Amino acid sequence: QVQLWESGGGSVQAGGSLTLSCYASEYVYTNHFCMGWFREAPGKDREVVAVTYKDGDTHYAELAKGRFLGSQVSDKRLLTLQMNNLKPEDTAMFYCAADSCDNWTRKGWPSYFGQGTQVTVSA
Repeated sequence: QVQLWESGGGSVQAGGSLTLSCYASEYVYTNHFCMGWFREAPGKDREVVAVTYKDGDTHYAELAKGRFLGSQVSDKRLLTLQMNNLKPEDTAMFYCAADSCDNWTRKGWPSYFGQGTQVTVSA
């Protein structure tokens, strides 16, 4: 069973930093799922932030390049996203996502999302 638990959101001023964490159920680890981060701002579609493949390589969306850094730690059940130089336009609900890499590639979208953690950046 796939379960994802996010934490680390909060309120910061522009230019500040936050680190998000996502802890995944053992099923995600044992099945070598790809994992990633998405965000959804009010009135906007959910968009990809970063995707970490089963070899540990992370690909970033343009919005994240140079400011965000993703990593997997320990037994690959913990995914983190360090966000630096945050801007007001980064305000959004951030979601952890997972799926088999084949499924994700075929559909272009992951099957599983966590409940999300809110990030609010004030000017």
